[in-house]
Amino acid sequence: MKQKKPILFNKVGRDILKKELAAEPFDRITASFYVYHPIENPQAFRDQLFITWNKLNILGRIYIATEGINAQLSTPEQNWNQFCETMNLFPFLRNVPIKKAIQDGNSFYKLTIKVRNELVAYGVPENSYDMNKVGNHLSAEEFNQALEKPETIVVDMRNYYESEVGKFESAVIPDVEISKELLPEVKHILDGKEEEQILLYCTGGIRCEKASSYLINHGFTNVNQLSGGIIQYAHEIDKKGLKSKFIGKNFVFDDRLGERVTEDVIAKCHICGDACDNHTDCKNDACHILFIQCETCFKELDGCCSKECNDFFKLPIEEQKIRRKDPTQVVSRTFFDSRIKPKLNQKI
Repeated sequence: MKQKKPILFNKVGRDILKKELAAEPFDRITASFYVYHPIENPQAFRDQLFITWNKLNILGRIYIATEGINAQLSTPEQNWNQFCETMNLFPFLRNVPIKKAIQDGNSFYKLTIKVRNELVAYGVPENSYDMNKVGNHLSAEEFNQALEKPETIVVDMRNYYESEVGKFESAVIPDVEISKELLPEVKHILDGKEEEQILLYCTGGIRCEKASSYLINHGFTNVNQLSGGIIQYAHEIDKKGLKSKFIGKNFVFDDRLGERVTEDVIAKCHICGDACDNHTDCKNDACHILFIQCETCFKELDGCCSKECNDFFKLPIEEQKIRRKDPTQVVSRTFFDSRIKPKLNQKI
């Protein structure tokens, strides 16, 4: 009798998976972790992880490279201890800090594990950083204290749309559109300030890890990073009763799209300009752009980013398919195009 091949990929459609997720009679825990550690055979490691975590009904998005692993997970509450035990199967994962989300919810609907060239797509030469030399890790209390010093420079290492809904008030926000532009731009911003105290922060810490190494390799002598990122910061200020110097929401790359840290709403609806910090994807799948939309505009445009997208969204599915073959017939360009390139710019 032939042995069944292990399942290595999800083959069920999105709609079915989302219905199954909504019907689950148990709670889930959203968590994340990362570690930079050499992985000799990323594909074999990837397959082993998928088999192990799929059995526990773990969902999430995990990236693996020869330099390490970056994972965002949604684990059934009753399987949490078993998940933690699976970490012990791999020596380099045994003592890795696992950060639980600020707010739980249905963050993922399937398990996706991909092998990539880099954990963070900075695209800088390998000789421009050394992961054995990274910035000092600061606790929430230490980070707050450092922010009080007038000479301190704090840099947001996230994308602009993340900073739009939440940030440290005094942070420098690099004006870049893609990750490959970020490190050279940050270095340019900090040129001449190699001796000053630099604070870096991001969502969970992984982006700052390589960024701090890059800056140290380029002559910066006092580079620091927020330990565990905004996620850990929010937990620490709550536990210790500290004042949050981060205001607004922490953007997250899952179906929740954000975790509230403070009640401050610092962003505006991209349609009408009213105060709002709720990200959504345009319901027109030919566009699917990420933008901020208030409830009023959501209702008026059926969750679309413009009247043009709404009109297209209302067309019969077969007509949409015909028009999507020609990107000039999909929708007119919107002011979003210069920032995030929507699918309408690609032939489908």
